[in-house]
Amino acid sequence: MSLAVHLRTRLSPRFQLDVACKVAPGVTIVFGESGSGKTTLLRCVAGLIGPDEGRIAIGDRVLFDTASGVDVEPAQRRVGFVFQQLALFPHLTAAQNIAYGLSRLPRAVREERTAAIATSFRIAHLLERRPREISGGERQRIGLARALVTDPEILLLDEPLSALDHDTQSRIIADLREWNQSRRIPILYVTHAQREAFALGERLLFLRDGVIVADGTPDAVLNAPARDSIAQVAGFENLLDGVVVDRRSDAGVMLIRLVGTSVELETPLASGDIGHLLRVAVRAGDILVATERPRGLSARNVIAGKIATVSRQGAIVHVIVRIGVPVEVHVTPTSTELLDLRPGRSVWLVIKTHSCHPVSAV
Repeated sequence: MSLAVHLRTRLSPRFQLDVACKVAPGVTIVFGESGSGKTTLLRCVAGLIGPDEGRIAIGDRVLFDTASGVDVEPAQRRVGFVFQQLALFPHLTAAQNIAYGLSRLPRAVREERTAAIATSFRIAHLLERRPREISGGERQRIGLARALVTDPEILLLDEPLSALDHDTQSRIIADLREWNQSRRIPILYVTHAQREAFALGERLLFLRDGVIVADGTPDAVLNAPARDSIAQVAGFENLLDGVVVDRRSDAGVMLIRLVGTSVELETPLASGDIGHLLRVAVRAGDILVATERPRGLSARNVIAGKIATVSRQGAIVHVIVRIGVPVEVHVTPTSTELLDLRPGRSVWLVIKTHSCHPVSAV
């Protein structure tokens, strides 16, 4: 059963959410910068915000439709919602928090379902404790269990793991993935973390200024961005302005000359005629540094430059190399020492064609 959303709502004179999508069973990541409309989308689906116009339906069951006047109350939508701030009831035990939405069911049924979901999320031993007596990761599992014990038809998760450490996140992600494999309901999962997007997401919707600007697998959207705004959020340190100077359709590549330089980068073929302005997105970690001109390489882009700055940040050394424009490169401290990388030194940058992503500057 899929979730169909087509809505438009203006929250301020400067911001309007305008979204149309169909969400199949499985995890759909909702990604984008703060203020792009991610949480607003979830709240509209849950019925906490009434859109100005549109339609929301789960299969044939309509939750909201301005044309027919349907607006199902949040409690009747069969939507599970886990907020970033869990708001567990501090005076209730974990079991009572989980069973809170089952008050209309017989006691035996409530206890059976609470025990089953607690076992699924490895918190059965915590059922008699109160929120203050358990860890943040355990509270998050209780929040997930509370949303899922009601057997929702869709699940909305708003950055549920952002406050947790890496190991706790990994364990909860594994449990949520296992639960989803057996249920296969539509899940909208808001996150800023690429790690969560790749670990859980089967599909990714990228929101910018209230509009979906990219839709595909997490790998396709975040590792091969089509827009510079996506590349920035996806962690591409280098966005280099350039002009298309050649297209080689038979080889599936194009040449882009960086603005203000004579440097030409070979990139995968993308839309853009000769003379068209584009940007080339390159991750700093995808660039190799050599102190002698390399020969006999499969990489097509070998560019001479000079080191401008070298600075260490944790386990990574950030090297800025000028090739007519500044390019950021990430290397290890060991490589920095062995290659004697220092300001003023001449080096060569080696970049594979498929590490260069032409993106539109919008």
